Amino acid sequence: MKKSKKSQKGVTSNDKNKGMGKEKEREKKSSSLESGSYNYKMFSFFNRKFKINEVEPPSDVKKAFSLFTDDGSTHMTAEQLRRFMSVHQSEVSTRLEDAQNIIEQVVNRRHHITKFARHTLNIEDFFYFLLSDDLNGPIRTQVHHDMSAPLSHYFIYTGHNSYLTGNQLSSDCSEVPIIKALQNGVRVIELDLWPSKDEILVLHGRTLTTPVSFIQCLTSIKEYAFVSSPYPVIITLEDHLTPELQAKAADMITQTFETMLYYPESDLTEFPSPESLKYRIMISTKPPKEYLEVRSKDASEDESSPKDDSDASESDQEDEDFKSLQAGVSGYKRLITIHAGKPKGSLKTALKEVTDQVRRLSLSEHQLEKLAGSHGLDIVRFTQRNILRVYPKGTRFTSSNYKPTIGWMHGAQMVAFNMQGYGKSLWLMHGMFRANGGSGYVIKPDILTRSADELFDPKATLLPVQKTLKVKIYMGDGWRLDFKHTHFDAYSPPDFYTKIFIVGVPADEAKKKTKIIEDDWCPVWDEEFSFPLTVPDLALLRIEVREHDISEKDDFGGQTCLPVPELRTGFRSVPLHDKKGVKHKNVRLLM
Repeated sequence: MKKSKKSQKGVTSNDKNKGMGKEKEREKKSSSLESGSYNYKMFSFFNRKFKINEVEPPSDVKKAFSLFTDDGSTHMTAEQLRRFMSVHQSEVSTRLEDAQNIIEQVVNRRHHITKFARHTLNIEDFFYFLLSDDLNGPIRTQVHHDMSAPLSHYFIYTGHNSYLTGNQLSSDCSEVPIIKALQNGVRVIELDLWPSKDEILVLHGRTLTTPVSFIQCLTSIKEYAFVSSPYPVIITLEDHLTPELQAKAADMITQTFETMLYYPESDLTEFPSPESLKYRIMISTKPPKEYLEVRSKDASEDESSPKDDSDASESDQEDEDFKSLQAGVSGYKRLITIHAGKPKGSLKTALKEVTDQVRRLSLSEHQLEKLAGSHGLDIVRFTQRNILRVYPKGTRFTSSNYKPTIGWMHGAQMVAFNMQGYGKSLWLMHGMFRANGGSGYVIKPDILTRSADELFDPKATLLPVQKTLKVKIYMGDGWRLDFKHTHFDAYSPPDFYTKIFIVGVPADEAKKKTKIIEDDWCPVWDEEFSFPLTVPDLALLRIEVREHDISEKDDFGGQTCLPVPELRTGFRSVPLHDKKGVKHKNVRLLM
């Protein structure tokens, strides 16, 4: 049972309508909301009535409105709004037409009148605009990074076991999570291929997961690859196929994707850019085993042995089958754009090995942590030309995830996550790839791509402060519209507080918390926090709202995560999401 709280705002009265039917209860609730209050039943005998406080603009908003309007004016013109956007919000490219469009949208939404009725904003309209995340969001929504650098210069939104609907051991395999991932902007899809007689199935091998057909996955990828982003999709294949089925897989891939499929004529010495690969699909996997060459060598040695006529006939047929198989496997190998594979020697040797061809190396989260302790600079150097993929350790049976920042700090482009799960690590992943318009490609900071003598050392601790991020949390709103009035507390309105985190390099990690605002659906905190940052380009701002509970674990009120380099200055509306990363319809903060 939820807690019971005493409040000076609560009014207790006898419940005269105890025997009231459900219909009358609904009428009573509706009447209470219209009169601006909530009723909370206590011990089945009493009602506690709480007034709904009107949401008012903070004093800083009122001052800004007054500053950018004429003396004593109660309305802001389009030109004054344009100046506010340019000066206070640092949106210097705002045109008069942009300001006029904002006014038109706000007036239409709030007053339901035509654009010709009024061309100005009053203080309530102005406040409404500031709280509208589609008009005044915290980050840019367009692609704005340089997309002409090699693929190795970007963090890429990457999925792990993309076909699983749940846990790693017994959940169903399906094209549905693949579709959802692509709709959410994921650019790297992983498929595990296993043989089943003459068929190719996608499943998590040696587990109880139920399979889905390879062709079904390919068809879904083709249909949904570019619904959220035009930039390239990479399919990483974990291949357990026979040579015959590899040849069949090559036919399926080429026939499904046709001209969408990209593969180079020869091995790459530098990866192409995302811009040059728009609306293209690439394959990344280990090249087929070269045992066919060995078999060919054995066949040539057998030519010296005497054969009768029947042996010669059978040998000719075997030669034809072998040539056909060899051609099929060669066709499969030809489709691989990003060559993957385990190093022949130690991982340390592989990182330092210099070759003309670029490639992909995969490490488990545990391997990365171990290697980063002694060879961090080598990892950063390797990822300047090559691609590093990091994947969850095998014991994450529940599809949980690891902290992604260690991969990003070392330049790993493909930090592979279980997208079907949820949790704080996945919130960080969502936050990183809200950058650059949600394109799925985020350009690495210069510190990870510059020359060897200026190479970034992830282990460095005594770094100078580059920037100080100042965050002011004014207020929150929208819970009363998205939740039942007893969702957080059965006996009174919620007691909200906000936690703020900086996630990035170890020297920058920090946590702050606002005071608790009791019994209020629209909490006003009006608190400011400062965060000194040594590597701001790798920092994330994570925000979490909780509802204080005396007797139980604090309830979850919403969360979001934002890339610090993308933050826009000024008053901003910050929408909150649920635990799975789904955006709430109305819940947001003014910051």
